[in-house]
Order: sequence, then structure tokens, then C-alpha cells
Amino acid sequence: MGMVAGAATLLDRAAIGPGMRVLDAGCGPGRLTLPAAARVGPGGEVVALDLQAAMLATVRARVAEQGLANVRTVLGPLERGIQPIGAFDCALLVAVLGEIPHRERALRALHASLRPGGFLSVTEIMPDPHYQTRGTVRRLAKAAGFQHDRTYRSPLAFTMNFRKPSR
Repeated sequence: MGMVAGAATLLDRAAIGPGMRVLDAGCGPGRLTLPAAARVGPGGEVVALDLQAAMLATVRARVAEQGLANVRTVLGPLERGIQPIGAFDCALLVAVLGEIPHRERALRALHASLRPGGFLSVTEIMPDPHYQTRGTVRRLAKAAGFQHDRTYRSPLAFTMNFRKPSR
């Protein structure tokens, strides 16, 4: 993935900053979890969610290595929902959507996890075998209750930000 969609670029696109509560959905080995935790600082929190215990073990080891105290790991499917409901400022979904069997249910769970006015930032990267088109991402997000905010494009990747309506 490298420079096509670097962590700093993706966190900039999602406007991650101090004090925020961020959900890194399908966090993998923590490529975004750790830099997001550094950005939100001690007043913020990053919840790293993944289906694979081994990935979360890697995240926890890296968190300990860097002495971060603001990361919580959660094992399980996104579709089951993330506690606490309505608490997150932003949810990140990077090259994950196409791997989720129940995509609409997962996006509804993300919608529920965000505070009113919160953001979902979805990035898709070529040549991911599970690549989702902009049209598909927009349709799924709209069906889950999100409003499109803006789209960033680079040659092999795009990021679409969606807002949970304030009411």
C-alpha cells in the first residue's frame, strides 16, 4: 500500500486531531491505529477492532513498545456493533469494506457507533482483490444513513468521507 495511501495522508483526510475518539475498524497490524493514537493524544482514544486475534496481539505489542496508553483493542466482527454507542468522532475503514460479508449491517453498526455529526472515512486501494468502487461505497453508506461529505482521489486509491447527520 505504501505511499498510495500513507497513514499521515489518510489521517489528514479524516481530520484526526487531539482529543478525538477514533474507531479503527479492521485495524490489521495497526498501520493507522498507532499514528492515530499519537495524533489524538492522551485526551483522546483509539479503539482498534479486528476479527483476527493475531492482528490485535501485534497492535498491543506495538502500543506497549511505543508506551501509548490511549488504545483499546476489541476482537470481533464489525456487524456486532461497537460500544459505547454514539461515542466516536470518527471511524476509519481502510481497504476493509469488501472483506465484510454483511456490508450494510456493518455500516449501520458504524453509524450507530458515531456521535451525531461524526465522520466515517472509507478508503479503497487498488489492486486490492476486494476493491469497492466509489459508486458502491456511496450507495452502501447512503443506505446506512450517512451523508456524503467529500471525496479525495489519488491514482490508485480514493477516500470518501461521510457524515452522520446531526439529527
